[in-house]
Amino acid sequence: MSEWSVDEPRKLTFDTPVRDLHVRIVNGTVNVVGTDEGSARLEISEIEGPPLVVTERRGTLTVAYDDLPWKGFLKWLDRKGWRRSAVVSLAVPADTRVEVGVVGAGAVVSGIRGQAVVKGVTGDTTLVGVSGPVRADTVSGNLEAQSVTGELRFNSVSGDLTVLDGSGPSVRADSVSGAMIIDLAPDGPTDVGLTSVSGEIAIRLPDPADTQVDANTASGRISNAFDGLRVQGDWGAHRITGRLGAGTGRLRATSVSGSIALLRRPPREAEDDTGWEAEPPRHPDAASAPHSGPGDDSAAGPGGEAGDAPADGTTDKKVL
Repeated sequence: MSEWSVDEPRKLTFDTPVRDLHVRIVNGTVNVVGTDEGSARLEISEIEGPPLVVTERRGTLTVAYDDLPWKGFLKWLDRKGWRRSAVVSLAVPADTRVEVGVVGAGAVVSGIRGQAVVKGVTGDTTLVGVSGPVRADTVSGNLEAQSVTGELRFNSVSGDLTVLDGSGPSVRADSVSGAMIIDLAPDGPTDVGLTSVSGEIAIRLPDPADTQVDANTASGRISNAFDGLRVQGDWGAHRITGRLGAGTGRLRATSVSGSIALLRRPPREAEDDTGWEAEPPRHPDAASAPHSGPGDDSAAGPGGEAGDAPADGTTDKKVL
């Protein structure tokens, strides 16, 4: 085993093949990128407070504080221990299994084909081009996943989840009050399951879509951009059910008091280089017409019916 105590900026190269990477820091930034090289490289460009301990043993590379264990990570609330910061960058073989834990720090993981596990207390995490399975658990940290093609699991108390151009086989997310914005561009059947207590949910599906839909909210608003789905409930609980295309995929979304919006991606030829025809909604209600109850025609379109869609057909057709 090799070990280093790093209390100042430093670069290290590891020629021994790395199969597992463990990183745990407080404040600062972690950047992990997968490469096709056999060696691993570490750069600690900034560090304040106690030293980081770097160890390499039998293919496992660890960069962490001695007093910050992985077990019980999300409950680590030693405020005195927060008086530290580090900026850590790592390049590892793309097949490496990655574990990253951040307290008040940002994390970026890109180009990894192995399994990735991320735990965050208040730090935000970004995943880019990750093709292996991902498990992310946060207290209040947000997660943004771009072009992720592996399975994605997300659990949070109040952190938001944003998925852009998601094409993995499954997305599972649970949150108490965090919002979820899911933009899907699947290459095959996708199994999506989203659950929230008060967080709002917006899901954008390709057109034509190929999935079985069951979305419901106990007291929130609901909006739907697809003619082939049934919308049930006028007051209180609302539900969207039905099959789009052959129904080979599955979409289930549940919220107690948050709104749910099913949006439609524009045809590919209408998309710009980013895959969006227009700026994506930052909030599910951004794509919804105002709620209209009996005797209220404030949401009526040119034809006199509430919720009539524009000619391009990309916004909601019905809002409850």
